[in-house]
Amino acid sequence: MTGTFHSGGSAPRTEKNTGERGGAPAAPAGGSGKPRLPFARGGAAGSREVHHLGLVAALVLLAVVGLVTEPGNFATSGNVVGILALAATIGVITVGQTFVIIGGGIDLSVGSVMALASVWATTVATQSYGPAVMALCAVLVGTGAGVLTGLLISYGRLVPFIATLAMLVAARGLAQRMSDRRTQLVRPENDAIEALSTTKVLGLPLVVYIFAAVAAAGWLLLNRTTFGRRTFAVGGNPEAARLAGIDVRRHTLTLYALSGFCCGVAALIIMARTTTGSSTHGDLYELDAIAAVIIGGTLLTGGRGTIAGSILGVLVFTLITNLFILNGLQTSDQLIAKGAIIVVAVLLQRRGLRSPT
Repeated sequence: MTGTFHSGGSAPRTEKNTGERGGAPAAPAGGSGKPRLPFARGGAAGSREVHHLGLVAALVLLAVVGLVTEPGNFATSGNVVGILALAATIGVITVGQTFVIIGGGIDLSVGSVMALASVWATTVATQSYGPAVMALCAVLVGTGAGVLTGLLISYGRLVPFIATLAMLVAARGLAQRMSDRRTQLVRPENDAIEALSTTKVLGLPLVVYIFAAVAAAGWLLLNRTTFGRRTFAVGGNPEAARLAGIDVRRHTLTLYALSGFCCGVAALIIMARTTTGSSTHGDLYELDAIAAVIIGGTLLTGGRGTIAGSILGVLVFTLITNLFILNGLQTSDQLIAKGAIIVVAVLLQRRGLRSPT
């Protein structure tokens, strides 16, 4: 992950070329005296396309397995909708996790933060204000937790692994304390929350469209804005980014706030799907999100990755889960399969980094 961060607001100018991980050296802008931002925009386009095609092929292969093993249950409209609805919750979290990892960090607290947001939004006091306030509360709690984590990492200079591990434990504990370890039901008068899961447009529930909107917004933010280019720069080489004039600490804080925001949106989705808020929500979601990001092609060292790859990774894992459920296989076998996929993905990443370009 990233090392010590430095504020880049008043960074000195330099004409010296600065290298970065996963990308070409930063060349000085012609005649201006200001170094170019060390962008590492997801690696070579050809490599990204090949990787994405490989994930699509994996999805097709899994679909074939489903058709062969459970032809009567897999290819039904209800099962397809269920797969997409299941992918929505973890998918929204994965979008935020993608930004954090590309930026050179990691967020282990996403599942616990989502649980905390769902519990806080379903307390009796919050529910008395109606569904709109419940939704707003979930998003604000998630974002607030992300801001706190970002402050600990950016300005408290804690290692991301330690800071997010502490938030994982603290958020889960606070959720248990607030709910007294009990599941909190969404009241009937707030059925607008449940309607996000039951109301369908073109055959798909609204939660799927929320997932699609977050994914599209994440893609635009990462690939079509200065914020996205700075994220690649900070993840590729924080020092070079600082010398290019980027406030690395502030940008890192924003990345974790964005991850927390996605956790808040995911909390709203899981509240809609289960009509509950619970301290048990999001158990091991951090592992699923990180795994989806990794097999999607994002480097754990930062500086390279794509939203599209992460979404394909989410769909791969969700489809695997669905196949195991349909075939009546044990959860332990599912975890073993996911672990093997993660190991293979990381090994392929390391092999790709060692290959000459």
